[in-house]
Amino acid sequence: MGFIYNIGIHLAHFGLKCAAPFNKKIKSGIVGRQETFSTLKNHLKTTDKTLWFHCASLGEYEQGLPVFKALREHYKSHKIVLSFFSPSGYEIRKNSPIADVVIYIPLDTKTNANHFLDLVNPELTVFVKYDIWPNFLNEVKRRKLRAILISAAFRENQSFFKFYGNQLRDALFAFEHIFTQNETSKKLLQSINHNNVTVSGDTRFDRVSSQLSIDNTLDFIEVFKQNKLCVVAGSTWPEDESLLVNFINSEASKDVKFIMAPHNIKSSQIKNIQEKLNVESVLFSEKENKQLENAQVFIIDTIGILSKIYSYADIAYVGGAMGTTGLHNTLEPAVFGVPIIIGNNHSKFPEAQEMIDGGGMFSISNQKDLGIILNELIQNNQKRLLAGKNNLKYIETNKGAVTRILAYLKL
Repeated sequence: MGFIYNIGIHLAHFGLKCAAPFNKKIKSGIVGRQETFSTLKNHLKTTDKTLWFHCASLGEYEQGLPVFKALREHYKSHKIVLSFFSPSGYEIRKNSPIADVVIYIPLDTKTNANHFLDLVNPELTVFVKYDIWPNFLNEVKRRKLRAILISAAFRENQSFFKFYGNQLRDALFAFEHIFTQNETSKKLLQSINHNNVTVSGDTRFDRVSSQLSIDNTLDFIEVFKQNKLCVVAGSTWPEDESLLVNFINSEASKDVKFIMAPHNIKSSQIKNIQEKLNVESVLFSEKENKQLENAQVFIIDTIGILSKIYSYADIAYVGGAMGTTGLHNTLEPAVFGVPIIIGNNHSKFPEAQEMIDGGGMFSISNQKDLGIILNELIQNNQKRLLAGKNNLKYIETNKGAVTRILAYLKL
């Protein structure tokens, strides 16, 4: 199995190199990985004490951030290496203040694993969720370096639990302890005899809760909103935007404001949304010297401020589940105590079903569903407020993962 995996890694890398000229994201990853070792050599000395944090992408980074911050504060004299697999994570967080060095994780070969660990030699390694790299982790284990996995979430159909998943399964034993999001994940790990497991919950609840302790004021949103009821649609895709634009054009009262923050902020996509709207709209990039209060739709064609914008929502719509791209972060609006609408493809997101069951989230399948739910939430103050309170209660009930992890590390 190990031989097959290693051949597969090289074949995958070859395929990515072939695709790189035609895909900007893939090209960024290829180029970035070529610079990893030189970056490490330039920033680390053999005498440095280090920690290594690894995340697949931006979502895992946000998930691990509360733990990263606590470790940063405790290990003040250590240098922290933060690695990403995905360009979307690296590009957005390459200047993260919690790390001294931010890099792409190299190709998962035995040679790279040895070279990487010779340079980094981490006192503690923290992986987030389930981005498992067998050659790296087996070398971590061979060197008897400390490593933990946090916010882990496993499903029975994953390779770890199949007869052919020996190498991936063995890599899990590099982690001296695994902190899972739920009891199901713990039982799956125990089924392969990994018993150093704690159900700590999901660190994302702690992460989003911290949003309430910062200043979320955005003056331009206040000017736009004008104390009117506001629907914030975050991380939307074309299939979401089509439904929302149709609702705004045909059903929405002029007394209701809409903020749309598309996942894709390419100018062509933004222009397409704006051209289909029959009401006045304004772009974030063009907001200066505009009468924001006169617009009914505010289109956010930038990144990094959505979590603050949700604080102005009376109702939230979170994109990704109307198609197959995957539901985006629903906990971000939930912490502000607002009801949430999503699409119907959410089976891989247990928090969505839990909020639906709790009465704070509503799943739709088509334009008619959106109209019924959205109109009801707009017109029925009591239902809207109760649904929002249910979501906030859900967040409060599930906090505490970070405390449990730090207790294990004795911090």
